[in-house]
Amino acid sequence: MIRKAKAVWHGTGRAGSGQLTSDSGVLDGTPYSFKTRFENEKGTNPEELIAAAHAGCFTMALAFGLQAAGFNPAELTTEAAVTLDPDGQGFKISKSALTLRAKVANLAEADFVRIAGEAEKNCPVSKVLNAAITLDAKLV
Repeated sequence: MIRKAKAVWHGTGRAGSGQLTSDSGVLDGTPYSFKTRFENEKGTNPEELIAAAHAGCFTMALAFGLQAAGFNPAELTTEAAVTLDPDGQGFKISKSALTLRAKVANLAEADFVRIAGEAEKNCPVSKVLNAAITLDAKLV
């Protein structure tokens, strides 16, 4: 399986801007720029997309893990907070903090923590990130 996305950029790093388009069409000329990345201008940025990918990947992996263990989650909500830190002349993604809140009937806390931890380690996005990953998982 291969998934593709394309970035088109015009101009310099600070003054320029670009658009992101994915083969699925979910991103279709979605704007990104210095201001969407380092300020609060409307649009997206690579770190936000990585956060969305990590939250989605982990949550789906957890759903499969819970299903394999015989549980049917009522709701799994995950937020991923990706940290971008200075690194020499550039930047690096240093951390992705996952915050999970889950509604799963008849699941012991210890089993929940174990299954969530396995999902975090086995999620393909977790495997590709060269960053510290934390998980705060709670049954609600």
